[in-house]
Amino acid sequence: MKNTILSFQMVALAAVACLASFTIAQVADDKDASIAGIPVNYTEARVGTYTLPDPLKMSDGKPVTDAKTWLAKRRPEIVRLFEENQYGRTPERPADMSFDVFDRGTPSFDGKAIRKQITIYFSKDKSGPKADLLLYLPASAIGKVPVLLNAGFSANNLAVSDPGIKTGWIFDAKKKERAPAVPGKFNFGGLDVLPAIEKGFGIANINYADIDPDAATGLPFGVRSLYLKPGQTAPAPDEWGSISAWAWGLSSVLDYFETDAGVDAKRIALIGVSRLGKTVLWTAAHDTRFALVIASCSGEGGAALSRRNYGETIKHLVEPTRFPYQFCANYAKYADHVDQFPVDSHMLLALIAPRPVLLQTGDTDRWSDPKGEFLAAVAATPVFKLLGKDGMDTDQMPPAGTPILHTLGYFMHSGGHGMIPSDWQQVYKFMEMHLR
Repeated sequence: MKNTILSFQMVALAAVACLASFTIAQVADDKDASIAGIPVNYTEARVGTYTLPDPLKMSDGKPVTDAKTWLAKRRPEIVRLFEENQYGRTPERPADMSFDVFDRGTPSFDGKAIRKQITIYFSKDKSGPKADLLLYLPASAIGKVPVLLNAGFSANNLAVSDPGIKTGWIFDAKKKERAPAVPGKFNFGGLDVLPAIEKGFGIANINYADIDPDAATGLPFGVRSLYLKPGQTAPAPDEWGSISAWAWGLSSVLDYFETDAGVDAKRIALIGVSRLGKTVLWTAAHDTRFALVIASCSGEGGAALSRRNYGETIKHLVEPTRFPYQFCANYAKYADHVDQFPVDSHMLLALIAPRPVLLQTGDTDRWSDPKGEFLAAVAATPVFKLLGKDGMDTDQMPPAGTPILHTLGYFMHSGGHGMIPSDWQQVYKFMEMHLR
C-alpha cells in the first residue's frame, strides 16, 4: 500500500532492544533475575508491604477536602516535590525561542493530509540545539482540529514514509556526535498517519533526541547545555534530567501549536512509549495546557508504583551504567530508601486530573509492572473524584483486552512491552470520548 509505514509497535520494540536491557531479567528464573547486579523481583509474594503517601493530605498533615485547596495548594506542593526529588526543575520558556515553518502545507497521502514541517530553535544561535516537528492536518478540515503529538524515538524522515521530509539526526553515544538519520540505521519504526487523519485528528512527531540526546554523554548536545552556569559541568542535584528536558521540549511544541491557525491548541493529546511514556506523564503533570495523555508501558519512574518491589526499581534506573541522567541527581537518594520517597506514581497521575489519562500496557511486560500501574490509577482515583471526574471504578485489575475508559483509563493487551496495532483502537476511542 502506498505510504505504508511500520507499526508503532516497532518503535517500542526496537527502541527497547537498543536502549534497555531488561529482557535478560524477564527470561531468567525469578530467583536469579538481575540487572547490572541488582536483583529483580517477579514474584507477588515477595512484593512486600508499603504505605503510599496520601495525595489529599498536605505536607503539614492538613486534609484536602475541596477542589480549590487541591488546585491552589496541594497540587503545586506535589509538583515541587517531583521537581526536587525525581525529574528536576526546568527553566522558563526561552525568550529568544523561534519557529521556522519551512514546509507550510504540502499535500500528502493522496491529498488526504496537509504536511507541515517546523524547526524549533531554542536560542538565537541557529547552530545550537533545535528540534524538527512534523505535523499532518486533515485536508478536509474546516477550522482548528485536535492533534495527537507523538514523542518519538525516530527522526521524522524515518518515522513516516512520505517524500520530502527533512532528514533528521541521531546521536551516536559511542562517538559522542550527531549523525544524519539514514534508513537502515537507528530506525526505530514509524507512525501511522492516515488513521488519525481519517478520524479528523491531526498527528505530529518530534524526535526526542533532537531535544536532548538519550545518553549520559549527550549533555553538551541538548537543550540543558544552554542553561549551565559558568563553571558548571552538570545540572544541580535538583535540576532537570533528560526526561524533564524532553518534557520541556514538548511544551515548546505546544507553544508552536498556539501559533498555528489549523491546530486547536486547547485539544492537544500526548502519546509516548516506555521512557517516553514516563516523559508524557511528567509533561502533562507539569504543563496543564495539554488536554489528554496516553502513556504506554511507562513503568518505574512513570506510572508504576515505586514502593511496590516488582520489576524495575529506582535502584535499577539510577545505577551509574544505566539511566541516572534521565532524572535529577536527587533521585538516587531513594535507591535504597524508597520508603522515604516523598511522592509516588499515583501522585503523578493525580497531577494530571481532571484531564484524561490512559495507561496502556502489556500483560507479559513484567519489567514495567502492569499491576503496579493499575494500582497507581486506583490510588489516584480519589483526586479525580474530588475534581468531579471518574477514576477507576474497581480495585480488581481487569484482564488483558478489557479496557477501562473513564477519565482515568487503563488498557492491557495480551503481550509485551510497547504498543501493538490493536491498541490504536483504544487510543482513538479514548480521544474521541474526550476531545470531540
